[in-house]
Amino acid sequence: MATELRPDIQAARDKMQARLGAGRELKRLVDYLWENESVHLLASGIYSRGTGLVVLTDLRLLFLKYGLVKQTVDFPIVKISSVQWSGGIGVGSLTVYTSGNKAEIKQINKKDGQQISDLLRRRLARRAGSAPTHPASPPLASNDLYEQLRKLGELRDAGVLSPEEFESKKRTLMDRI
Repeated sequence: MATELRPDIQAARDKMQARLGAGRELKRLVDYLWENESVHLLASGIYSRGTGLVVLTDLRLLFLKYGLVKQTVDFPIVKISSVQWSGGIGVGSLTVYTSGNKAEIKQINKKDGQQISDLLRRRLARRAGSAPTHPASPPLASNDLYEQLRKLGELRDAGVLSPEEFESKKRTLMDRI
């Protein structure tokens, strides 16, 4: 790429596994960023019917398509309630849930998408950890425990929970017996 990129964008670009279909967007990304916004991860993907650039910054998840038809979709991190990663052999889909809505970005390189999903989950977990604490939960009956563990396993298998989140929640449940 002949154009020199801003250092944070260049660092995120260097982490990308697949760059096909994201060249024009990379060159113009700085025009779509907010003041003092820092880019952390990038991926190429398809949203709606357009191939473009998936951008995870410190403030939001952004999809940018630049061409004859320009498209930007903006998901401020504070508005994201959860994310789901569904990986296939080489590519997968990132589903973002916000205030009762959901958006699916498809055909993301598996490693790129997993990195974005993991970082977003960590940020959401940190945000949830800063929420007000609730009184201690009552002990669980053994039938309830098995049902809760089964549900947690299903969430993990569906990609809603990472393996680390699953283990943490499982330990919390086990501590209640």
